[in-house]
Amino acid sequence: MSSNVVVVLDNGGGLIKAGIAGERDPATVVPNCTARPLSSKKHLLPDQLLSPTSDLTSAIIRRPFDRGYLINHDLQSTIWSHIFSSLLHITPSSSSLLLTEPLFNLPSIQRTTDEIVFEEFNFKSLFVSDSPSLVHLYEASRRPYDVVSKAQCSLVVDVGFSFTHAAPVFQNFTVNYGVKRMDLGGKALTNYLKELVSYRSVNVMDETFLIDDVKEKLCFVSTDVARDLQIARRRGSDNHFRCTYVLPDGINHTKGFVKDPIEAQRYLKLSENGDLPSQSDETDEADQTEAKSKPSERNKVDLTKNEFSLSNERFLVPEMIFRPADLGMNQAGLAECIVRAVNSCHPHLHPVLYESIILTGGSTLFPGFAKRLENELRPLVPDVYQVKITTQEDPILGVWRGGSLLASSPDFDAMCVTKSEYEELGSARCRRRFFR
Repeated sequence: MSSNVVVVLDNGGGLIKAGIAGERDPATVVPNCTARPLSSKKHLLPDQLLSPTSDLTSAIIRRPFDRGYLINHDLQSTIWSHIFSSLLHITPSSSSLLLTEPLFNLPSIQRTTDEIVFEEFNFKSLFVSDSPSLVHLYEASRRPYDVVSKAQCSLVVDVGFSFTHAAPVFQNFTVNYGVKRMDLGGKALTNYLKELVSYRSVNVMDETFLIDDVKEKLCFVSTDVARDLQIARRRGSDNHFRCTYVLPDGINHTKGFVKDPIEAQRYLKLSENGDLPSQSDETDEADQTEAKSKPSERNKVDLTKNEFSLSNERFLVPEMIFRPADLGMNQAGLAECIVRAVNSCHPHLHPVLYESIILTGGSTLFPGFAKRLENELRPLVPDVYQVKITTQEDPILGVWRGGSLLASSPDFDAMCVTKSEYEELGSARCRRRFFR
């Protein structure tokens, strides 16, 4: 390794991805928060939150980000300090930093970030990038014969923790005037799921980590909402979406889990008309006797059992991304957001942008996401244009991998702002170098 280590830090509102440039994957992916469990007096650091033994029931969470922007710099530098010293084992004073920041970041936040990087941590040099351009860079390098690479142009749809952005990228630069944003991301989906479960079964309003887990394991995007709502109304085993999540009891298990993972996956086999492929008569008979033996189970809630059932919540929660108006949010859905972003660009770019839509961000991992988006987009896009949607191979790590690629390129040093330039010229002058 050369004497100058380049640290790549994708500083998301939900997760921090950190590692050394040139690697394929980050060395660590941790929540960008600290949390204090009820049983403890001190806050746990991000990597401690991932420990299988830590009981995070009703933990009080502190996040440095709010609504997509960095508001608590002291907390952020505490988290960074822990990552640099304990997880990456690097010395900032002999390292450079590639940092991602949100689109349209406020100058006051930029100034404070620069202060932390240069004055608190003493990094040698800094390069600041936005997520869409790094996603584009990574995809263009991965598929050299594809439209993204040949046309040097793509539309990056980033469904993150606090925001969703549809951002046109042209020749590795995000076209700022074309970016369209929805104030909706993974955090809002988790909060909506908390409300639904609390209203219908058991109060989970304080259980952020738990409901995040429920959302990631059980939610999916419906390609036919009317049909699926009908299925979710059925009783017993005819409701192919019903599944059970077991809450932690604090004694035998400190984490929640899906009671019957195979049952939870049944919906993947549904046919167009909403039926499961028929199995042999024997199993049908067995199912029927089982259903007869427990007729009133659905009506009788056993409070000694620490579990709850989910049915239509599983697809109504991700539905927010496509139909925010149904929940009283005065916003267009994701498909309209994409069309507006494309229409803000030069007409010559329209066909290329529709043919090179790249999905990134953790909330695009819901099963059925890309198919549903294509179904929604197709009627809104002129017939002469092709619509091609690609989901990144790992939507959570895509931005970091682009950063790792950029930071290991031979031109990278020349693109950075050095500590001496920062001290001489100040934050605002240095920021101009990043073309933002």
